[in-house]
Amino acid sequence: MKAGLLGRKIGMTQIFQEDGTIVPVTVLECGPCTVLQVKTPEKDGYSALQLGFLDKRRKSASAAERGHAKAAEAEPKRFVREIRQESPAAIEGFETGKVLTVDLFADIKSVDVIGISKGRGFAGVIKRHGFKGLRASHGVKRMHRHPGSSGPSADPSRTFPGVRKPGHYGVARVTSKNLKVVKIDAESNLLLVRGAVAGPNGGFVTVRQSVKA
Repeated sequence: MKAGLLGRKIGMTQIFQEDGTIVPVTVLECGPCTVLQVKTPEKDGYSALQLGFLDKRRKSASAAERGHAKAAEAEPKRFVREIRQESPAAIEGFETGKVLTVDLFADIKSVDVIGISKGRGFAGVIKRHGFKGLRASHGVKRMHRHPGSSGPSADPSRTFPGVRKPGHYGVARVTSKNLKVVKIDAESNLLLVRGAVAGPNGGFVTVRQSVKA
């Protein structure tokens, strides 16, 4: 089975290993997650586990959300995602309503974490694309952070697609791949991974077994 759980980012810290080295880690609250639906090739065309994380107030949930959760004998969930599986054999033993915990990653050495990056609004080319900007010398007047020329003039009289320009920056799906699992705290449902994860503290994330491991 390709293990996966839903959770949220708690924040970053550092821990000391036995040899005294410091490891920067991101703390993730993973689970408990309820299996809301088991998707099979016969019925849905592919194999997957649909998971839900954190209860949602019934008053805030739609009738469809309440009915879908009721089939799994669970409360409506705030964060619902699917974990795709490569074969039907991977979903054997899983049934609707089963609760998965962080112990699922006990024997897994690395994971991929999917999050939504922080929104930065409308940003210029220096912040958005890392442009150098113009020279801060004599003659450059109020143009230091200008993008410069962005296209030809008379021929072909247009800007080519894909030219990097100012625009909306952030709020994008980012996958941090092959993060090493440093520690698992089953009592508090915490997973500590080495390195950074996209998104703000408290943002929802999808944690799955690493593809490149």
